[in-house]
Amino acid sequence: MPIHTMRWRNRKLYLLDQTQLPWKEKYRQCRDDREVAQAIRNMVVRGAPAIGVAAAFGMVLGALAARGKTGSSFRRHMERVAKTLLAARPTAVNLRWAIERMQAVLDQYGPQGISTVRKALEAEALSIFQEDQAANREIGRQGEILIPDGASILTHCNAGALATAGYGTALGVIRAAVAAGKKVHVFIDETRPFLQGARLTAWEMMKERIPCTLITDNMAGALMAQGKIDLVIVGADRIATNGDVANKIGTYALACLSHLHRIPFYVAAPQSTIDPRLPNGANIPIEHRGESEVTHFGRYRIAPRGMRAWNPAFDVTPHRYIRAIITERGIFLKPFSKSLSRIATPPALPHFADRRRRK
Repeated sequence: MPIHTMRWRNRKLYLLDQTQLPWKEKYRQCRDDREVAQAIRNMVVRGAPAIGVAAAFGMVLGALAARGKTGSSFRRHMERVAKTLLAARPTAVNLRWAIERMQAVLDQYGPQGISTVRKALEAEALSIFQEDQAANREIGRQGEILIPDGASILTHCNAGALATAGYGTALGVIRAAVAAGKKVHVFIDETRPFLQGARLTAWEMMKERIPCTLITDNMAGALMAQGKIDLVIVGADRIATNGDVANKIGTYALACLSHLHRIPFYVAAPQSTIDPRLPNGANIPIEHRGESEVTHFGRYRIAPRGMRAWNPAFDVTPHRYIRAIITERGIFLKPFSKSLSRIATPPALPHFADRRRRK
């Protein structure tokens, strides 16, 4: 059975609540853009492609909520909607990419009236949703060639159907390899502190009966030293044009370990994750989350009262540690600054505020 990360029904967005997995499969209804932004911020929906798609539907809900607004007041309302969604999480570039696509639709259809704009925004959001699903399957098709039969694969965080509109990026490559008849075994990092590996990737792999083993994050090096890992494949939240990659905290350590043990380290992500504004990873904004995610396990405190915690949600892996980047447009090798330049396209349009300053 396919995993439905989100559903669009009767002009409402239903998100599979990932904070409840693996214990409950429960959908949360979002009726306006603020509820979508809150769901993104609270990790009800997570994963760079998924939050981009969710934000696109958030723009639709924002337009639908603008009752009684016309002309300039509608435009100001949509500026607020875009700003609210963009502020939800800063690292994943897919969020900005999706909002900019929706802003382009606003510009194109604005002169034709709000009713037309609403229909056009809904059609664009549905296109983004469908395009992401198609891109993920093509990523799987492209990347499957890199997975040898009998491979032992290590993955980190969750880059599966739950992180996208369906199928997945890194897990999409694994799914495609299994569909091609290859036997694989997946080692899953638990991914502290939010446990996306233990709760989400393990849930996906077991749901599809793909052989897997859960490990704590600090066990990866021991497995590599024993020759039990053939390759590592992860997703990405933002990729600079030189190939530097921002992904879930702990990815950089895995890349260093892979380099030391001469194990191929692959990144799988859609083209929309490549940020044409960034020549390297030095200026990728890194989200910092609440201390309680580290000091508590669910509702239970595991650290002494008063203990401070550092909780960056992402780190940046330098391109020199990455063997290849897999996208729906193909497999890209070093030098990434040259190979990725063929598909790194500039944003569709600047933000409303930027356009206003330029006038």
